[in-house]
Amino acid sequence: MDRRTFLERAATLTGVAVLGNGVIAPEVDAQSVGMGGSVQAPWFRRTLRWGQTNIREIDPPQYDIAWWRQHWKRTATQGVIINAGGIVAYYPSRFPLHHRAVGLGDRDLFGELTRAAHEDGLVVLARMDSNRAHEDFYRAHPDWFAVDAEGRPYRDTELYVACVNSPYYDEYIPSVLREIVERSRPEGFADNNWNGLRRDNICYCVNCQRRFREIAGEAIPRAKNWDDPVYRLWIVWNYARRLEIWDMFNRATRAAGGPTCLWIGMNSGSVADQARGFRDFKGIGERSELVLLDHQYRINASGFQSNGDAGKMVHGLVGWDKVMPESMAMYQAGSVWFRLASKPPHEARLWMLNGFAGGIQPWWHHVGAHHEDRRMFRTAEPVMRWHAENERYLVNRRPVANVGVVWSQQNSDFYGRDSVDELVELPRRGWMNALVRARIPYLPVHVDHVARDAEQFSVLILPDIAALSAAQVEALRTFVERGGSLIATGESSRRDEWGERRPDFALADLFGAHVTTPAGAARPSASQTLHTYLRLTPSTSARAYGPGAAGTQPPAGARHPVLGGFDDTDILLFGGTLEPLRLDPGTQVLATWIPPSPTFPPEAAWMREPRTDIPGLVLNERTGRGRVAFLPADLDRRYGRDNQPDHGDLLANLVRWASGNAIPLQVQGTGFIDCHLYRQENRLILHLVNLTNAATWRGPVEELIPVGPLQLRVRVPDGVAGDRLRLLVAGRSADAVSSGGWARFELAQILDHEVVVIG
Repeated sequence: MDRRTFLERAATLTGVAVLGNGVIAPEVDAQSVGMGGSVQAPWFRRTLRWGQTNIREIDPPQYDIAWWRQHWKRTATQGVIINAGGIVAYYPSRFPLHHRAVGLGDRDLFGELTRAAHEDGLVVLARMDSNRAHEDFYRAHPDWFAVDAEGRPYRDTELYVACVNSPYYDEYIPSVLREIVERSRPEGFADNNWNGLRRDNICYCVNCQRRFREIAGEAIPRAKNWDDPVYRLWIVWNYARRLEIWDMFNRATRAAGGPTCLWIGMNSGSVADQARGFRDFKGIGERSELVLLDHQYRINASGFQSNGDAGKMVHGLVGWDKVMPESMAMYQAGSVWFRLASKPPHEARLWMLNGFAGGIQPWWHHVGAHHEDRRMFRTAEPVMRWHAENERYLVNRRPVANVGVVWSQQNSDFYGRDSVDELVELPRRGWMNALVRARIPYLPVHVDHVARDAEQFSVLILPDIAALSAAQVEALRTFVERGGSLIATGESSRRDEWGERRPDFALADLFGAHVTTPAGAARPSASQTLHTYLRLTPSTSARAYGPGAAGTQPPAGARHPVLGGFDDTDILLFGGTLEPLRLDPGTQVLATWIPPSPTFPPEAAWMREPRTDIPGLVLNERTGRGRVAFLPADLDRRYGRDNQPDHGDLLANLVRWASGNAIPLQVQGTGFIDCHLYRQENRLILHLVNLTNAATWRGPVEELIPVGPLQLRVRVPDGVAGDRLRLLVAGRSADAVSSGGWARFELAQILDHEVVVIG
């Protein structure tokens, strides 16, 4: 890519990495032809269950290959990921600086395991870890490694971090890939840390300095500064380089091993983590025939449901016909890693099951070929076997959901910047949790796919999507003009694609709300929590049970359906700060801001200014077509952080109103249940995961708690028989009543999950 092309694309794409050339579409080759010449799906379509023993340097002398071959069979594994090279070589490489594992000698452990797997009919991916090397390598080629502004090499533990713009990536790693293919013929490659130095650090090596100046015409910025156009170009340049590496490595593996010998890298299920590593999810999705998710465990803040969400998000990029295995740790992983101790089995099981519900395929993962805590070796088998028995219902299906939650990696970069968790992740997490809690099926939607996918959705949600380009704004406006409904929160559309504030919301005409403060005014920190409330209108609490008080306002009429369930209160806790807005005629304000008041001492805890006209929730039904709700009050962010039920209820109410109560699934009964609905040929598939647990918000899970009975209604499309049910977990048929386009049935109990096949 030349400098002119780079700058032209950067001006329009900003946070979205510039797409490189050389993407090669896979073709069916000899590996895809079965006995008698019959053509079968290529390996990356038919290999659904994976396993990995991450080999340590001490493992070669004690690797019990015979035992692991039996474990592959017991877990119905179809593909294995085997350490080959990178930081450590597990074969006798011809490259003298390719560090061999301690105790390997001239043994070819990778080759032995590959032959065993191929004899057992398994697919093999050669695992690489390409971005670091030992000191002798650094001493031999110091100009191949990343350095800081003072010329000091970046290190990770005792290893040296290679620079993505050096011959290490351009020449050495492609040569290693070719060597591995020539020796052992794996089907493809995985790579754990292929992206190199992350965004928190800047490399000033001679390679980076020369290349950046050639393409951008500027020196590499000396410090992080999101307001500096050169720093922003440096961000875009780094994204573009990672996609060039993706294409370059694929050219190398396909040239050596044929058109289906894929280099697949690995990717996080977190957009924020992808951004920190310069991995453009959309660009990678456009290149990928198979996605490997290195997304091993839940965190308390996001729960198991984040795994199903990640599956739906990535399928939205690569398509629902592709396979997406995910590294599922059988060891203790989290804020503190205990790689030698078994993860509690229920914790591992629920993570796996929620992944299945989101379209993810299993990939058990152990670190080490031998352990003293052997409980971990029993965890995956029952889940993998259930998957094998029911795989035809878990792939090649399309989601049924009319609610889309919009996301954008450029919003993470140029709005979230160094506060991405607070500004971007929390609002999206709040919507995820609110929709799961309300049993409303939804799909993540990339902002650049709004026009492409518009017909599927009746509602789109913007969870503080502040950074939007003019084209993205126009796609959202067109969606509403054609009858779609929009829910937006916080600063959505207030900034351009670089994160620069606009003088008004770009979607102000749809919101019916306009900024009145100067564009350069600083917004209060989203993390700030104050003793503030929202006042619901009109007042109704005087009807409710409770003592009277002087000045209590009598009921002033019926409330909007969005405020259903709040008749006994005129206020909701908030905790944030709001700015005045100018409203268009015809908008409805359902909530206004109540400014801070003292909390201590208790004797002083009353509202000093109980009413303002500063809006917290605005509805606009006068757009000409779709309904629009604008929440300046960031209740999605607050719900993502605090799990206040009132916030979740209000968010769910907004979705039901915006959809015209056209949600295709209704579930009545107690419990926290993640619901995923799919269409497959002439049947529907409903996957329900029971997340009700004493450890729902603080792992690990110690026991499973059954829920039920549940009453369910599912909208049945033409061509699906709504009176025929099969319960795949319970292993039996069940009765349903089909009438008026709905299938109605009851589930007596769910322990961990149930899959209902309708039709």
